[in-house]
Amino acid sequence: MASSTVENYLKRLYQEERAAAGMVTMGRLAAVMGVVPGTATAMVKALADSGLVEYSPRAGVQLTPAGNQLALHVLRRHRLVELFLVRVVGLDWSEVHDEAEELEHVISDKLLERMDALLGHPKADPHGDPIPTPAGDVAPSDDQSLATCALQQPVEVTRVLDQEPHFLQFVNQCGLTPGARWRVLERNAQAESVVVERGSERERGSVPVMLSLAAAGKFLVKGVG
Repeated sequence: MASSTVENYLKRLYQEERAAAGMVTMGRLAAVMGVVPGTATAMVKALADSGLVEYSPRAGVQLTPAGNQLALHVLRRHRLVELFLVRVVGLDWSEVHDEAEELEHVISDKLLERMDALLGHPKADPHGDPIPTPAGDVAPSDDQSLATCALQQPVEVTRVLDQEPHFLQFVNQCGLTPGARWRVLERNAQAESVVVERGSERERGSVPVMLSLAAAGKFLVKGVG
């Protein structure tokens, strides 16, 4: 069984690879893991020796198929645990990320699958992040963000990318949670701002919410009829 440190590196590499659309530089990996470059390099070399990553000193690092599969298994555990803590235990969604970071390394596969069945085999965690299947499949998504979607069209929030507790508390206050319907009223590139309002007919005319362009990019949405 892989150590929690190995699992954390693989999980973060999976996420960073998708953000970078390719190999992850060692400088970036060290930064996101909160370690000095030498520590990250030593771990990556050990992962490469185990066949979990491919490492090129100049280009960076990327997961092998075996490393990718293990990373997805860790993400499955993490996201199912988050959902269980919200739906069953009753924790606030702004609290569950750190708890899941600890529990994802100790929960057994047997208990995980029982939790999955109890929750009704969910497709996403409380933040809208997709839950990989037991086989390691992840549903594809072409969702846009509030920073890029069409103006004046109803959209449904599908995913909140920033899971920092204070940001999630702000999301709760605004009502920009997954499943909520909104529409973008305007964008101002010079002011780097986005103005949104609730999108249902019942809530139309409510007080608009102004977001920074950066914050708007943290909300993935899909168009709705």
